[in-house]
Amino acid sequence: MKRLPPGIRRFSLPRNTALFLVTAVLLAASCVLTLQFRHRTDHPAASLPAAPAAPASPDAVIRARSGPLHFERIGNPARTIARDRHGTVVATFTDGARTAVLTGPSRTFAEPRTTDAKVVTRSWVRLLPKAWAPGAERSGWFGTWLRSRLGSRDPDILATAFDYLAGAPARKTAAGVGYSGAARYAPGTTGNSGRAQQGKRRTGSDFYDYLGIPWTFPDAVTRRPEKDRARSVDSSGYVRLVYGYRSGFPLNSRDGTAGGGLERTADAIARGRPGVPVLPLTGRRPAVIQQLQPGDLVFFSTRELPGARIGHIGIYLGLDTADHPRFISSRKNAGGPTMGDKGGTSRLDGDGYYAQGLRAARRL
Repeated sequence: MKRLPPGIRRFSLPRNTALFLVTAVLLAASCVLTLQFRHRTDHPAASLPAAPAAPASPDAVIRARSGPLHFERIGNPARTIARDRHGTVVATFTDGARTAVLTGPSRTFAEPRTTDAKVVTRSWVRLLPKAWAPGAERSGWFGTWLRSRLGSRDPDILATAFDYLAGAPARKTAAGVGYSGAARYAPGTTGNSGRAQQGKRRTGSDFYDYLGIPWTFPDAVTRRPEKDRARSVDSSGYVRLVYGYRSGFPLNSRDGTAGGGLERTADAIARGRPGVPVLPLTGRRPAVIQQLQPGDLVFFSTRELPGARIGHIGIYLGLDTADHPRFISSRKNAGGPTMGDKGGTSRLDGDGYYAQGLRAARRL
């Protein structure tokens, strides 16, 4: 054993005491490290230099129930689609249009009194707060809007359109205005009549006629309903009722009015500014119609308006269970809104009256 310097005595601790002191020192050091770690994680700016901010990634922010969404661009027409982590398309947004198609719970649209056809669909058609533009998925408003609507069962454009078929329940606002329930095409017609009678004026009934209330438009023009036209809408009045009054799309008081609203007649809507031409108006039946998606407005040439003018408008529903493209509209020979085959088959294919009269389609 090494000899100690003179005057210094060897000192030793009992084994248990030495182990205790070593353990205590280790615990103290551990506590110091833990406190330092907590300080760094609770207040990173106090101990670490700030990292440069990374650009916002929509995939990291916008999530469906199954996980983050991936956005990609496709064409014909130019649009953005959102896919979930399985690659399933859950939303479609078309450049220049406010109409968005979201994938949601399956539902069935039918009208047994006039057709055996059914449309079974997972497409839910909703209006964006503003027209879509490339990159809008990175906008502050978009994530909140999309998350609140994916999977929602609140009525959409298609469900609203069926609020006016024969047998639909009547509903009123708190002020007593009847805003839904079976609609006629014009005075003297009902959903059960074979043919419509001529109205008193060249244009048919608009949405305010159905509602029975005066309506003041953005250009300060006030239209007043005719009493005998209550609960009535012609084809463009029906679209204005569904898309405008019920869903919030702007409305013009008449054709040719400045502004971005839906105009009064089918011909003016087909040639107007709102939305995106999906099937361009050429004066002939389109050769292909695969570009259509539910909610698109479809336009027809009719016997009542010969030549190149558009005389009828409807809302495309999608493929029925027999794979025929089917639409819904308010028409004379059916006495009001229908997706059925009374007064003309409600199909866009084949040799029927409306299939042969199809001239264009527009996505609002």
